[in-house]
Amino acid sequence: MKTSVDIYSKREPNAICRFLLIAFCLAALFGTASCVTIRPPVAPVAPAPAHVGPFCYQEIRRDIQYVVASWYGPKFHGRPTTSGEIFNMYALTCAHRELPFGTKLKVTNIQNNKKVICVVNDRGPFIPGRCLDLSYASARKIGLIGPGIGTVRMEIIGRDLSYVRMLTVQAGSFRDRTDAKRLKRGLTRHFRDVYIAKADARGIGGYRVRIGMFNTQREAHKVKRSLIRKGHEALIVSFGLGRVPD
Repeated sequence: MKTSVDIYSKREPNAICRFLLIAFCLAALFGTASCVTIRPPVAPVAPAPAHVGPFCYQEIRRDIQYVVASWYGPKFHGRPTTSGEIFNMYALTCAHRELPFGTKLKVTNIQNNKKVICVVNDRGPFIPGRCLDLSYASARKIGLIGPGIGTVRMEIIGRDLSYVRMLTVQAGSFRDRTDAKRLKRGLTRHFRDVYIAKADARGIGGYRVRIGMFNTQREAHKVKRSLIRKGHEALIVSFGLGRVPD
């Protein structure tokens, strides 16, 4: 016959194990809780700096930067710019080291909030620490003539396409328009915007079969490679000849 002592002695190890397990879990729980750190929210950084410092620019977004700007005028007035355009100090233009010619910028003087829209048509400035050179007229619009140099907000807002050198891919050249039309019909099955342009080389008329109008060499080369794979001649040329009506 089992006594209460016998029963207790058999259950005691299990009870002890349960007690130790509960104690361990509680210790782990409190230990983990004590390691949790509640961090206060980080305050947002002010987007408009008072100055740019030793750097040429501070980029806020890809199309918005705070840069150090200067201006140029009489010394260069009437001289060719890097784009080939004659510099006019009274026109709303500017110079930048990298932006494509024709890029339209909205420039804001952060000291007085005056704004001007100008077009990149030259390269510069080449003085360390400066990123933008405004024409006399552009600088005058935003009150930068007196100080000569200052921090501005530069925002890309578009592009003047008259500065863009458009390209096209030539697939064939013929004296007879009938031959040009035959090639055009064949290419239309594989390419979009196939057209015939009339040419006059050295007083001899002719017809050029061409494809598309492209802003970059990369786009044009893609079509050129495709033409070559199909067994056609391919030549990248400037877009300029007028189209012949169908």
